Amino acid sequence: MGKIIMVNQNQIEVLNNTLKEASPAEIIKKAFEINSKAVVTTNFRPYEAAILHAVSKVESNIPVVWCDTGYNTPQTYKHAEQVIKDLNLNVFLYVPKQTSAHRDVVMGIPSIDAPEHTLFTEQVKLEPFKRAMDEHKPNVWFTNLRQGQTAFRNSIGIFSLSKDGVLKVSPFYYWSDKELDTYLNQHQLPNEFKYFDPTKALENRECGLHA
Repeated sequence: MGKIIMVNQNQIEVLNNTLKEASPAEIIKKAFEINSKAVVTTNFRPYEAAILHAVSKVESNIPVVWCDTGYNTPQTYKHAEQVIKDLNLNVFLYVPKQTSAHRDVVMGIPSIDAPEHTLFTEQVKLEPFKRAMDEHKPNVWFTNLRQGQTAFRNSIGIFSLSKDGVLKVSPFYYWSDKELDTYLNQHQLPNEFKYFDPTKALENRECGLHA
């Protein structure tokens, strides 16, 4: 167990100002100094291999929480298997309590303006994620949020607090796609762009985990 986690917003702002120019490795090490009870979450979307590589290089046995909606593309599943094997990840898989085949019969994939969309998002994404966090009870949550993805993400910085008071850390927050491409090439990491999130009609829309 690490030190008592900092929850003061002023301290978060100090961290963000101090580490704005820091490398992902430096940011990750600082987060572990604050508290070592951590997880890294992933959905194996594009560029996720970068955060998984960076965090596992600092702590090889960190729990990797994968919440699989059940609607990923075949390419994403193949990509996930490759990354898990190549990085020897300590994966904890969480899936919805209802199969996608069953849900397809009951409601399908509702549009974002349909009344069923809230329930759909709760079933395939929010409930499995909450179950994962309840089981692991992390104090630090590593994620690959980046500036420019959504209006909300533009406001949070490298360090932020989740709705439940968990220290959320985004080591690649200021990185561009081009910079991440270079990182992946340097470390011989795969990438996969054929990714599908059934809860988001638009790439810049939040699904509820972060905002």
